[in-house]
Amino acid sequence: MSLRDGDCEIWIARTTQAGPALTEDLNDVERDRLAAYRRTADRDRFALGCAITRRVVGAYLDVDPAKVELDRTCQDCGKPHGKVRVVGDPLRLSVSHSGELVLVAFHPSSEIGVDVEQVNPDLDSSSLASVVLAPEEAEALAAVPAAERARAFTTYWTRKEAVLKATGDGMRAELPSLVISAPSSPARVLRWRRFPAEHFHLQDIDLLDVDAGHVAALADLGPEAVSIVKRDAATILGVQ
Repeated sequence: MSLRDGDCEIWIARTTQAGPALTEDLNDVERDRLAAYRRTADRDRFALGCAITRRVVGAYLDVDPAKVELDRTCQDCGKPHGKVRVVGDPLRLSVSHSGELVLVAFHPSSEIGVDVEQVNPDLDSSSLASVVLAPEEAEALAAVPAAERARAFTTYWTRKEAVLKATGDGMRAELPSLVISAPSSPARVLRWRRFPAEHFHLQDIDLLDVDAGHVAALADLGPEAVSIVKRDAATILGVQ
């Protein structure tokens, strides 16, 4: 398998594609984390993310998936739940899952961050806005028709989360300080005190052909915006 320079492959799986065979690729640390999940849905999402990562990277490096060396060391606490990296290779990746979907993004060299979220129509976006959004973002959200507000807020969230995953800041960042374009506009970082806005390329991921109940975004820190190539994970998981 080869990733063309400039392309970002995003492999998309559904939780229905999870199965016992996926654990064969996992290492001991991953199996321990898998066992710690109490809910079946959480175990399935984690197993899919690990299996897709290992199988895509294994094909890319021409090694057995179970022998792919991954580093998940957290920058804050040193535990193995940080942003995953391939040991000894510039390949970059990002994993996200929500609801029925699991997304794993790969780029040959640029730092990337992917986020997918299931839209909850009962979401109390008004109360969350004060914690997550800048005043101008909250104002734009309030102008959105009530029936569309949950999806609009979730779009804000996925765009911000994608940026924070790309930089490695995660949820340590002060979310209102990261200002993103309105959901009705093309995805763009408007300003952030941590980095100049032009440092980022941000784009929404079209999931309408996959599941209209989810929204997703991709951020990258390369010199130019990456091209997104969507892949059906069924081909690498060996399932229908």
